Amino acid sequence: MVLPKSKNAVGLGNSLMNDRFGRGKGADRKKVSAGIHRTDQDGQTYVTNAPKEASWVKMRSVTEQGALDEFLSTAELAGTDFTAEKMNNVKIIHTDQRNPYLLSAAEERLTLKKQSANRKHLTVPRRPHWDETTTPQDLDKRERASLLDWRRGLAELQENDDLLMTPFERNLEVWRQLWRVIERSDLIVQIVDARNPLLFRSEDLEKYVKEVDPKKNNLLLVNKADMMTLRQREAWVEYFEKAGINYRFFSASLAKEMNEAMDLDEEPAEEAQISDEQAIEDLADAVGDKLAEEASEINVHEAGEDEEHGVSEEELEGEHDQRTRILTVDELEVLFLENAPEVKDKEGEQLQKTTIGLVGYPNVGKSSTINALIGAKKVSVSSTPGKTKHFQTIHLSPDVILCDCPGLVFPNFATTKAELVCSGILPIDQLREFTGPAGLVAQRIPQAFFEALYGVKIHTRPQEEGGTGVPTAEELLIAYAVARGFTKTGQGQPDESRAARYVLKDFVSGKLPFCHPPPNDPPIDARAFNYELYDAEHLPQKRRIILAAQAQASLKGCEDPSLIDDTNPLPVVLAQGKKSTQLDKRFFGPGQSSAGHLTMPFNHQYSEQRTKQLSGRKLTTMTALEKNIDPAEMKLMNSKKHFKGNRKKNKKAGGEL
Repeated sequence: MVLPKSKNAVGLGNSLMNDRFGRGKGADRKKVSAGIHRTDQDGQTYVTNAPKEASWVKMRSVTEQGALDEFLSTAELAGTDFTAEKMNNVKIIHTDQRNPYLLSAAEERLTLKKQSANRKHLTVPRRPHWDETTTPQDLDKRERASLLDWRRGLAELQENDDLLMTPFERNLEVWRQLWRVIERSDLIVQIVDARNPLLFRSEDLEKYVKEVDPKKNNLLLVNKADMMTLRQREAWVEYFEKAGINYRFFSASLAKEMNEAMDLDEEPAEEAQISDEQAIEDLADAVGDKLAEEASEINVHEAGEDEEHGVSEEELEGEHDQRTRILTVDELEVLFLENAPEVKDKEGEQLQKTTIGLVGYPNVGKSSTINALIGAKKVSVSSTPGKTKHFQTIHLSPDVILCDCPGLVFPNFATTKAELVCSGILPIDQLREFTGPAGLVAQRIPQAFFEALYGVKIHTRPQEEGGTGVPTAEELLIAYAVARGFTKTGQGQPDESRAARYVLKDFVSGKLPFCHPPPNDPPIDARAFNYELYDAEHLPQKRRIILAAQAQASLKGCEDPSLIDDTNPLPVVLAQGKKSTQLDKRFFGPGQSSAGHLTMPFNHQYSEQRTKQLSGRKLTTMTALEKNIDPAEMKLMNSKKHFKGNRKKNKKAGGEL
């Protein structure tokens, strides 16, 4: 049984408050006066009681301290404490509209500015100097020391400047493979992804190649260029030429298709000769039609400007063809020989074959490029990054040797980890946090294109309820999971994690197209830069057939077909809230007598045009105002009188009698 509390008892909380703010008497006030008075960032003064220690504790000798004890003692000497305070600067945000794993536009600009200021510190490890007298043990010791110093420098760069870096390679054996490839090769070709070339390019690697031998040359091969439009390649050409970068565009997938077409041409079957020739022509047209159309667009677009300067159409076509065209396999081999230095003896004869070293990030297409060059599968290809483990040498021709280096992740800056996932640097199958990368996909891919590609409907939050007009990661993944039937085991809820893996793999593979614009001042809008990628031509054939059928159905229901816009086949539907939907249904819905014509204002029930009669207190108040009587008196006049009290008194008096 709980004992009753005394009226004079004081609780623990009140005792602490009295002791802290000097509400006690006598000795208690002296204790408070001995406390430490401090002022917080808002200007409010508070008191912290001094620690109570015995005299023998104060005089003890302290020669060694742990990290935490040393930190606390130093803070005590500096007059700093760590009292928890209740702050008033509380911010409430919408977690589904503001992704905590992504940066805002202002934060991203500041991060990019800081990265450009520290880009010179991004280096690759150098192999120490060695000669014939160097022993393997001594060389191994030097290489380990060089790699350790390099890793320490990058760690200081991350800690001191608070910069996020890509997960660069830390294994010494992999760097040794790169060192050997650079020493053996005459031309170092960096293969980068056309969708984000600067992320996969290492500037310091080009400097290191010149340090090893000034005669060696560098070449930047922009692979997967077929995922870019002509306008996008022109923008990158302008940036590369301004920066003085030796570049060329290439597509291993297009080269593979051309090789397959040539293999079909060599089949001896006479019965399938006609069909094979037709297939070859169709495939060749599909591969080369894009380049032919782009070349004609260039001439039409810039013919007027170049005629004023006296430039002929043939010269203009040849100049743009070399700058923006996607090279074939034969042209790429010729390009290697043109950029490689010639090694000849005194008599002018070539001493050895030209060695071409191919380096780059994992899964950027090094092995696919070699397969396209040799026309047969000599190098293993996989969609998993890091398939090649050791460098390989392949004799391409009597004059060229290809040297394939293992995929190497060079140190580079990154804004968020979500960007690394979307770029294919971090493996998707090992992903734990998926809302950040999925949020980037939702921001970059237009909603209409995503819905047309997958045949889904994304239900977004309307603007009248705080929506931004752009689908969030959760809304996008829920729509995909519901359409594919992905549910969590035993819960029946949409499996967003599984949906994220499918969507992210499609984004990395290029099924969801997106290309980064080149750096510029002012920055280029990414949506405007990728606008040409989101049309019906970039959809699979099956989806295009469905859209064509929908377009035919809309033509049948339209009285004037000329009003239909054929330039934008992907419909854009704005999100509508529940209130707007109910209002439209009530106004335009079937069975309405108004038939879309407004007879009464929407707020007529709150205005003088109301038809409902007043009753109750409202009627009493209006009647009193009309008669110039106080509404309180009016209520007394209309109120019912009860004499229950008198009845009780009379009943009591009758009982006494």
